[in-house]
Amino acid sequence: MEDKTNLLIISDDLSLYDFLSNSFLKFTYHIFFLGTQEDILSFIKGNYIKTVILDSKGTEEEDFELFKLLKAFDPMLDVIIIGEPVTSDKVMDWINMGAADYLAKPVQMNTLEQSVNKINEKKSLRRETYLLEKKLEKRYIFQGMIGKSPYMLEVFSLIENIAKYFSTALITGETGTGKEMIAKAIHNLSPVRNKRFVICDSSSIPDNLFESELFGYVRGAFTGADRDKKGLFEEAHEGMIFLDEIGEIPLTIQAKLLRVLETHQIRPLGSNKNKNIDTKVIASTNRNLREEVKKGAFREDLFHRLNKVEIHLPTLKKRTEDIPLLVRYFLNKFNKKFRKDIKGMSRQVQKLFLSYEWPGNVRELENVVESALMLCKREFIDLIDLPKNLQDYTSSKTETLFIKEMNLSTLQNLEKEYISYLMRKNKNNKRKVAEILDISRTTLYHKLSKYNISH
Repeated sequence: MEDKTNLLIISDDLSLYDFLSNSFLKFTYHIFFLGTQEDILSFIKGNYIKTVILDSKGTEEEDFELFKLLKAFDPMLDVIIIGEPVTSDKVMDWINMGAADYLAKPVQMNTLEQSVNKINEKKSLRRETYLLEKKLEKRYIFQGMIGKSPYMLEVFSLIENIAKYFSTALITGETGTGKEMIAKAIHNLSPVRNKRFVICDSSSIPDNLFESELFGYVRGAFTGADRDKKGLFEEAHEGMIFLDEIGEIPLTIQAKLLRVLETHQIRPLGSNKNKNIDTKVIASTNRNLREEVKKGAFREDLFHRLNKVEIHLPTLKKRTEDIPLLVRYFLNKFNKKFRKDIKGMSRQVQKLFLSYEWPGNVRELENVVESALMLCKREFIDLIDLPKNLQDYTSSKTETLFIKEMNLSTLQNLEKEYISYLMRKNKNNKRKVAEILDISRTTLYHKLSKYNISH
C-alpha cells in the first residue's frame, strides 16, 4: 500500500473529527484537526497538507475569506466544503472559486467517499502528467537545449549533420534565442570537442581594440604593450572561435577577418610575420546581414564566406509548444539554485506564457521564471509573482478583448456590455460579479433583468 497522505479538518466541532477519523478516510489519510482560530497556514506548510475539509460554520463572508486565504496560500490545495444545504447558485459560487466539492450536512459517508475518491483520481492524474513531462524533457533535450517544436527539431538535426564537417557557420536569430548554446552544441559534437572553445563578444569591444583582441600584438606595438599577447584566434588554434554578434565588427576589421578565413594565417599587431592557425569559426548575428550588405555596412564576400552553413533560430513566439518544457527545465534549475520546491505555474500564468509575445525570447522567459521563483511563497507561481510588465500585459489584454466586443454607442450599452462580459468571464458567478461592480447582489439582479441578460 502507498504511504498515506495528510488531510486536515478545519472546524470548531470536534465531533466532526471523531466521525471522520473513524470512517474509511483513516485507511487513506493521516487525519489532522484544527480550529478556525488557529494558525492554519503554518500547520499546512509544516505538515505537507494537500487536502482540506472545511466545516462552514461561520458567516458566509468569514467562510469565503478563510477559503480564499487557503487557495491564495496554495492554489493546488484540494478543499472540500461541508456546510448547510444551500441553493445550486451558492454551490456554484464555491466551485467557481476553486472548491473541490460542496457537501450538504448531514454528510452521507458514501457521498464523502465519492468526493475524496474524485480528488485522489485528480491527484493521480496530476502525478502521471508530471512524470510524463519529465520523460518528455529527457526525450527533447539536445546538448543542453530543449525543444520539441518542428523548428527546433530541424535545428537539432542540422547541427548533427554539419558538426563533423564544417569550417565556418553562421547562426542567425533575435537576441535571446540561444545562439551561443547552438555554437557550444556544434563544438561538443565536432572533432575539436576536446580543444578550446573561445568566445568573442563583438558588441563589447571598442572599435579601436578589435584588431589586437582578435589577432594579438607584439611587444612595442603601441604605448603600454610591454609584452607579446595572443589574440583570440591564436588562443582558439586547433579549436573553435565563436564570433558573437559579428555585425558589430567594423568594416576595416572585416577585411582582415576575411583574409584570415581564406589564408588561415594571422598577423599580430606590430608584427611583420604571419602565424599559421587552424581554427573553426562560428559567427552569430541578430541583424539581417543581407540587408547590411545592401547598405554597405557588411562585406558581401565575408558574408558569403561565413554563410556556407546558416542556422536560423526562431523566436520563442514561433515555438510556443516548447514553452511548457522550457518552464519545467528552468523551474528545476532554479529550485536547485535557491533550494526551493516550487511545483509549477497556476493556470492563469500558463495561459499568459502561451499568449505573451516574449520579445526577449528564451532569455526573457528564463529571467521571468527565475524572478518569479525567488518571489513565490507558495508551491505554484501565480500572477502576483510575475514582473509588473507581465501583470500589466494581462490587464491590458483583457481590456482590449473587452473593448473589441463592446458596442460603445451609449452609456447604457456600455453598462450592459460590461455586465455581460463580466458574467461570461466569471461563468455567471453573480456574487463575484457584484463584488467587481461594487454593488449588492439585489442591484445586480435588477440590472440583469433590466438588460435582459441571461443568468
